[in-house]
Amino acid sequence: MVQVEQLSTRRPAVSVDELLKGFVPSPRFGEVSFASYRPDPSQPSQAEAVRVLEEFGSHAAAKPVSGLRKLFGGKAKKAETRAGIYLDGGFGVGKTHLLSALWHQVDGPKAIGTFVEYTNLVGALSFRKTVEALSSYTLVCIDEFELDDPGDTVLMSRLMRELADAGVKLAATSNTLPGALGDGRFAAVDFKREIQVLADQFDILHIDGEDFRHRGLPTPPEPLANSELDAAMRREFAGRTVAVDDFGTLVDHLAGVHPSRYRQLLEGIDAVVWRNVRTITEQSVALRFVVLADRLYDKDVPILGSGAALDALFTPEMMAGGYQKKYFRAVSRLMALAREAQESPAPEAVAADTPVASAVSPAIS
Repeated sequence: MVQVEQLSTRRPAVSVDELLKGFVPSPRFGEVSFASYRPDPSQPSQAEAVRVLEEFGSHAAAKPVSGLRKLFGGKAKKAETRAGIYLDGGFGVGKTHLLSALWHQVDGPKAIGTFVEYTNLVGALSFRKTVEALSSYTLVCIDEFELDDPGDTVLMSRLMRELADAGVKLAATSNTLPGALGDGRFAAVDFKREIQVLADQFDILHIDGEDFRHRGLPTPPEPLANSELDAAMRREFAGRTVAVDDFGTLVDHLAGVHPSRYRQLLEGIDAVVWRNVRTITEQSVALRFVVLADRLYDKDVPILGSGAALDALFTPEMMAGGYQKKYFRAVSRLMALAREAQESPAPEAVAADTPVASAVSPAIS
């Protein structure tokens, strides 16, 4: 027996406190620690990252008494004076694992979320109210710091400056674009430039390892026929709550729900079924859908679908354009969730931002 719901009929109302309570590690990283991270012996920077982050976390509770004036004056031990730490490395080296481990180590109040979740929080609350809400925190962690939208980057730079002025410790990660040449270190240079006045107050921590970008996107599971969806849903999701929606209706519905509420939109949903999946052709619609894909991946919600294959979800122009990192990540994550619904994970499947020894999924993160 399957309990059927529809996402396209849900309009969650979320309070400020409920929004802030969502800034915790996703279930995939809900219990990780530095001890559960398995550094690659052939990559010394991974073990060094654990050591530096543990030291940074041990000092995070000691807030500077005079904000940026303290940050830019005098000399002391580096771990005590740095406003933050930035993890630079390709997909698959465990940055999200390490960032989550840092969050678990430090006593609260604290927050961890993606770059997009913080920009959505500002959109939902206003900039000033976001600063007020987070200024009393000990630690704010920003995963997947994005450099492809100048407006959002400046917004986050300003937010980080004000939080640092209040004595909040900051930690961030970023990924380079899929298909980018070189070892990805340009991300650190861009990050230091874009966060402006705080740049010199961040330790840049390089983490080497196999870069899963170079695998490309794996072949997605074949979409089912509409006539097969009901039987597959009953077989794969028995005893669970499943959101069944026409894809076009769902996409239209998302325009009326603020992205900061997508986590609550999925509350109580164990799996999703999409009828008549089609290619999204409008950039604004596609970017909203990327946020939904991230929240589905956070909650490990398997997907069954009919219509277009998931690697055709975005146009070729989008996959090659300025937001290609977002689209590659979304497609990879959605395909991983579709594989969970239709077949057993392949033995070589590896979480893209989790070390091989603690792998859970092959999706790019």
